[in-house]
Amino acid sequence: DDSKKKLEREISDHDNAIATAKESIATLTDEIAALEAGIKKLDKAVAEATEQRKAENAEYKELMSSNGAAKEVLGYAKNRLNKFYNPKMFKAPPKVELSAQGRIEASISGTEPPTPTPGGIANTGITEFVQLSAHKDAPAPPPETWDAYAKKAEESTGVIAMIDLLIKDLDKEMTEAQTGEKEAQLDYETMMKDSAEKRAADTKSLTEKEAAKADMQAELQAQEQGKASTTKELGATLKYISSLHAECDWLIQYFDVRKEARTGEIDSIVKAKAVLSGAGYSLVQTRAHRYLRGAEA
Repeated sequence: DDSKKKLEREISDHDNAIATAKESIATLTDEIAALEAGIKKLDKAVAEATEQRKAENAEYKELMSSNGAAKEVLGYAKNRLNKFYNPKMFKAPPKVELSAQGRIEASISGTEPPTPTPGGIANTGITEFVQLSAHKDAPAPPPETWDAYAKKAEESTGVIAMIDLLIKDLDKEMTEAQTGEKEAQLDYETMMKDSAEKRAADTKSLTEKEAAKADMQAELQAQEQGKASTTKELGATLKYISSLHAECDWLIQYFDVRKEARTGEIDSIVKAKAVLSGAGYSLVQTRAHRYLRGAEA
C-alpha cells in the first residue's frame, strides 16, 4: 500500500507538471505570434515611411529647382527693366574673355567682338522652363513728352516692385521648404533609429521565447514519459496487491474449515498416541507374565 500511494503521488506530480508545461507553451506560442506580427508591421511601416520620404524629397527638389528657375527669369526681367528705366541698377553681362586670336582680331578691327547670345529660353541664358512670360525684345523707348515718360517710369517702378515681391515670396517659400525638408529628414532618421532598436529588441525576445518554448516542449515530453512509466509501474503493483488479496481472501474464506480440519487432525493424533501408548503397556505385561510362568516351570 505504501508503494501504491507513492506511485499515485508521483503520477499526480506528473499531471501537474504536464498541465503547467502545456499552459506555458500556449502562452509562449501567443507571445511569439504577437512578436512576429509586430516585426512585420514595423517593417511595413519603415518601408512606407521610406517611400514617403523619397516622395517628399523629390517634391522638395522639384520645388527648389522650379523656384530657382523662376527667380532667374524674374531677375533677368528686372535687370532688363533697370537697363532702360534705372540704368544705375542695371547689371551688364560679364565680358567675354578673349583668346589670343580674338585679341589680335579686335586690335586689327578696332572693335570689341559682340557679346554672344546667352541662349536658352528667349535668349535669357535660362535653360529650364517655368510658367513665366518674358519678352525677348527690350521695352518700348520712352515717350517723347516728359509727363508720359514719368508715367511710364512710375509704371516700370511698380512692375519692378512687383517682381521684387514675387522674388521675395519665392525666397520665403524656398526657406520654408528647406526648413520643412530638414525637419522631415530629422524625423525620418529618428524613426529609423527607433525602429532599428525596437526590431533588434523584438528579434532578441523572439529568439529567447522560441528557445524557452523548445525547452518547455522537451520538459512536457519528459513528464509524459515519466507519467507513462510510473503508471505502468503502478499497474504492476496493483496487480501484485490484487493477487495478494485473492490469496488472503481464500485463506479467510476457508479459515473455519481449515481450523476444524486441523482440530480434527490434532484430536486424531492425540487418540492415536493414546492408543499406541495403551498397546505398548499391554505388550509389556504379557511378556512379563510369560517370563514368570517359564521360571516356575
